[in-house]
Amino acid sequence: MRDTEIASVEACMPRQCGLWYDGGWHAPRDGRHAPTLNPATGEELAEVAEAGAADVDAAVAAARAGFATWRDVAPLERARILREIAARLRRHGDELALLDAANCGNPYTEMRGDAGIAAAQMEFFAGLVTEMKGDTIPMGPDRLNMSLREPLGVVARILAFNHPFMFCGGKMAAPLAAGNAVIIKPPAQAPLSALRLAELVEGLLPAGTFSVLPGGTEAGAALAGHPGVAKVTLIGSVAAGRAVMRAASDTIKPVLLELGGKNALIAYPDSDPERVADALVRGMNFGWCGQSCGSTSRGFLHADIHDAVLAHLPAKVAQYRPGLPTDPATTMGALVSRAHFERVMGFIDSAHAEGARAITGGHALTEGALGRGCFIAPTIFADVTPQMRIAREEIFGPVLALRRWTEEAEMLEEVNGLELGLTCAIWSRDLATAHRAAGRVEAGFVWINEVGRHFLGAPFGGVKQSGIGREEGIGELMSFTHEKNIHIHLAGQ
Repeated sequence: MRDTEIASVEACMPRQCGLWYDGGWHAPRDGRHAPTLNPATGEELAEVAEAGAADVDAAVAAARAGFATWRDVAPLERARILREIAARLRRHGDELALLDAANCGNPYTEMRGDAGIAAAQMEFFAGLVTEMKGDTIPMGPDRLNMSLREPLGVVARILAFNHPFMFCGGKMAAPLAAGNAVIIKPPAQAPLSALRLAELVEGLLPAGTFSVLPGGTEAGAALAGHPGVAKVTLIGSVAAGRAVMRAASDTIKPVLLELGGKNALIAYPDSDPERVADALVRGMNFGWCGQSCGSTSRGFLHADIHDAVLAHLPAKVAQYRPGLPTDPATTMGALVSRAHFERVMGFIDSAHAEGARAITGGHALTEGALGRGCFIAPTIFADVTPQMRIAREEIFGPVLALRRWTEEAEMLEEVNGLELGLTCAIWSRDLATAHRAAGRVEAGFVWINEVGRHFLGAPFGGVKQSGIGREEGIGELMSFTHEKNIHIHLAGQ
């Protein structure tokens, strides 16, 4: 679909908004449905089924049956099927992008890339199916000892709202490549693209191998605690991660958690002020309204370049023009919901009250076509102190907090002073300085003279309360297997 062919969101909608499991559509057993909205206009897009505990029981039973078939499919045949799924994602990428733009509020132009990323992840893990190798261990004459990698069983993946389709299409890849069945719980705020994906892959996988269960916290808790689910993963908040871990502990199942971030961008005095300003703005992901756990939402600027960096920021931010997310000209979308909008505005109000200085933005957008939606201007605060809320808490909105520093040890202590540690960006012309700082910051993913990018094959994940485990590399694939040891006494028969 070319830009000129974008006619309506209605043309891209899934035909079904029920529960997808056991190779077909099902109504929720208690009949519950909930509206899903367009956060840019407030309009209802569809009534979507809400899975409850009984639906989870039925889907898990079907997934266990599907797993029994899928695990025995030859690895290269599994890879062929995954590549066909990737091809379908690419063919339908533009319509999926438009659907996500309408449902989660991120701009269509940004969402177009998400379908491509999901397809690339599918292709990447398809190429690794023969790398799930074991070992042989020498035990002497007449004995053979070897280890095998086997799939876990049923994997539940609970997803976040900021990249609905990219997470759905991409995060099913590794567990499927490893031979598991996968149950996707899409975000309650934006479930439509996952339901459309179920339609797109229909007939490619054995019944039960792939399921989509829209719903809220009841469905998530039922999946996390279900004895038939072998592993549960979450992309979400720290609070949600704790809840998933508690539920998973009842059956002692492994978890993979990618949680919040309050990430730092550190600029040393030898950095170029304009490049740092550009990195600050790009790292905030203003196009997605800052709704990204990896956003570098704390900027630490050395006093020698602080003012020069601030002087460049208004021009850098000007490229982000809030508008209707489905318009290809829009470069910054809407926050995902009214409740989240109010939460982010609470942080902005607190920053004003506590004495932070707004360099750009600092207010909601309420005029014209944007007045009905959840729009906030791209916001940058200077003169932020460590005690302010915007310096300590993850906002998950378009708000960047800037600090001036002079002493490296004090700055690093403040950078590491939070219980979160997902990403960090370090800017310096001196590679020794940057490399030393990279070793001292408490974060799972560090950029040097770069910001915001992910690299397929490079492990992504956090430390401390930003999560457990790594994704986007071979380690993710291996995490959906267990290692079995087999010892053979050749002369013992």
